[in-house]
Amino acid sequence: MESAAIVLFVVALGLIASERVDRTKVALAGGALAVLLGVIHQHEAVEAVDWGVLGLLAGMMILVWGTEQTGVFDYVAVRVAQWSRGRPVRLVVGLTGATALASAFLDNVTTVLLMVPVTLAIADALEIPPTPLVIAEVVASNIGGAATLIGDPPNIIIAGASGLGFMDFIAGVGPPALLAFAAVTAATLLTYLRRLRPSPERVAELGSLDASAGLGSRRDVSIALGCLGVTLAAFFVHQFVGLEPPTIALAGAVLFLVAGRIDVERALHAVEWPTLLFFMGLFVLVGALEVTGVLEHLAGFLEDATAGSRTKEAMVVMWGSALASGVVDNIPFTAAMSPVVDRLSAPGDDAAWWALSIGACYGGNFTLVAASANLVAAGALRRADHRITFGQFLAVGVPMTLLSLAVATAWMLLVVL
Repeated sequence: MESAAIVLFVVALGLIASERVDRTKVALAGGALAVLLGVIHQHEAVEAVDWGVLGLLAGMMILVWGTEQTGVFDYVAVRVAQWSRGRPVRLVVGLTGATALASAFLDNVTTVLLMVPVTLAIADALEIPPTPLVIAEVVASNIGGAATLIGDPPNIIIAGASGLGFMDFIAGVGPPALLAFAAVTAATLLTYLRRLRPSPERVAELGSLDASAGLGSRRDVSIALGCLGVTLAAFFVHQFVGLEPPTIALAGAVLFLVAGRIDVERALHAVEWPTLLFFMGLFVLVGALEVTGVLEHLAGFLEDATAGSRTKEAMVVMWGSALASGVVDNIPFTAAMSPVVDRLSAPGDDAAWWALSIGACYGGNFTLVAASANLVAAGALRRADHRITFGQFLAVGVPMTLLSLAVATAWMLLVVL
């Protein structure tokens, strides 16, 4: 059955990477075949699904949707652009900083969906090319998402597998993400500075925009921000109060539904059910690899290859994860690697987990197809008649990824290992 589990997972991974078939269909079909062929028993398939991850995602989707409806995100983006006064350094730092910060607490795809339209409007107003700004935002989004437990799906998967808490992620991967963000932002400015100088007339036009025009009522804004703020604050102290992140996210969503008098059906439409079903099928496929012993053999191979060296293990996991995530979506890769890292990690030693998180999240910047946020941004640019090719993204993504990984490697070697 080992061979069957490997074939199912590799074929599913290939189809997901090709994007010729909807990834949710691929994951569900793969999981169903694994059960029907007897690779994994029905009760094992149910146990393989991490219901906590699904609950965390569903709760945050409702909260983010509710906040989005108030226009708060658009308001922040326009205010950041006005603060820049058309100066390229301020503009890049402001937009990428807002993107990275939002991605640390919101889904990357949601952040990009919110930031790109505003960025396109700002670029049009200033008559500067939007593509460099959007690429910089995508890179910042993938790095910023690596900084917290809820910032990027790979981290959510890692948290479910490792038991690490919100503050553990802040301490473990927050500092290298901040350093990597500073490095890639500086590189972006060196690369694009001359192309991002607007005319004084256009700067004056930007300053005349009313940032608050799209805001909802004060009541709606207060309720949405209050519920989101309470939820995020609870994440910081969840280990002290004995509540897990999924419980907090779902409780925050319920609080928002009740306090905001939100129609439940409308809120449920905001939940990205295809994403949740994708995770469900993926967990079953990974479960098949685990119950058949494939992941145990892989863990043993890595142990032998690194001679049990903690430093070598972390470096192999981090750089290997980054390279693999550049070819295939980092979500299925992280789901498959989490049980392997769990076997490699000694009790109380989280270095390999941080290596997996950094590699999978930063690797999302390697290519245009490495992360969902990249494709969403490319689609938004295409709809606005600003095309970005695979090669154009690669020319920026590869050096930015290598730079961010170099910074993270230095952090790991000097501080963690």
